[in-house]
Amino acid sequence: MAVADLRVPARYYARLAQVLANDRVDLADLLRTLKLSPRVFAEPDTTIRFSQVDRLLQRVAKLSGRSDLAFELGKLLTASSHSLVGFGMLNSDTVEQALRFEAQYFRLVMPSFRMRYSSGADFGELYFTPTVAMSHVSLSFHLEAIGMAALRELSDLTGNKRPPCRLDLSIPPPPHAARYRELHDVRVRFDADVVPSVRLRLLADPRSFPLAMADANARRVAEERCRLLVQQAASVRGFADWVAMTLREVGEGLPSLDELAAMLNLSTRTLNRYLEREGTSFRALSGRIQHELACERLSRGNMSVTEVAYSLGFKDASNFARAFRARAGYSPGEHARRVARPSKR
Repeated sequence: MAVADLRVPARYYARLAQVLANDRVDLADLLRTLKLSPRVFAEPDTTIRFSQVDRLLQRVAKLSGRSDLAFELGKLLTASSHSLVGFGMLNSDTVEQALRFEAQYFRLVMPSFRMRYSSGADFGELYFTPTVAMSHVSLSFHLEAIGMAALRELSDLTGNKRPPCRLDLSIPPPPHAARYRELHDVRVRFDADVVPSVRLRLLADPRSFPLAMADANARRVAEERCRLLVQQAASVRGFADWVAMTLREVGEGLPSLDELAAMLNLSTRTLNRYLEREGTSFRALSGRIQHELACERLSRGNMSVTEVAYSLGFKDASNFARAFRARAGYSPGEHARRVARPSKR
């Protein structure tokens, strides 16, 4: 799918009208100058091309003269803003289950970004990266808005009892950086990564936060509808692309072929057949993505070989080392040393 043709939900950008209310910027008039009907923001499930979003954000930034538009927009985006995905999240049993639900179906929330989620006994981590090319203005805007929206989302899920968090943004400190001091119990770091990204770490066990609206039946209904929407997206993009994208998004323990087939409401045999028609297999795709994720995690330098092995679903480090060596020709430890070596010069 060409970047210009990627369609994203319009509902998030409709909130710009609230942010711009006191800035004498008429969003409806601006939309018309970009040959967009204001009606695209009137319906909750309307989509627009990402290239149009890119142009819109550049014009809004120029006309308003403000640097904090994304900061303010993100604060307005509640968990319920995510339509069906938000409904499924709010009806989950715990914050852990809600965030895994969001990661699983994030392509329905914001197709221009990828979300990965991981957790442990004392943390939960959301990691967002762009999936399409965009202007510098648009990229900075989205990264900041996503970071703020993720914080608002955690507040919603915990009933405004969000524990301390660490927010890492790859963008440099913006002119309004001082406003981040308004955030309670959030340690913010700018220029946190050379890769465009947002990393939000919840400094508590996400399984220890039950949700007030938990309803297993409502969550199942939301999940069934999300699966149907994902299946439609997969049929357009190709099942191999969808499987690879999902393996990379989930990232933690990698889902099995049976689990992926269930997400698409297909039998395992049928999904296998579709992949074979596209000249690949689940084994080939999972092996490639697993190795890519292993390389990424080893390169960060904050996880041991054993921790990386367990995060990818291996039962022990020796099995992981054998699989890594078979694909790379050298050990995971050697990969970590090769990556670290340049920084020591």
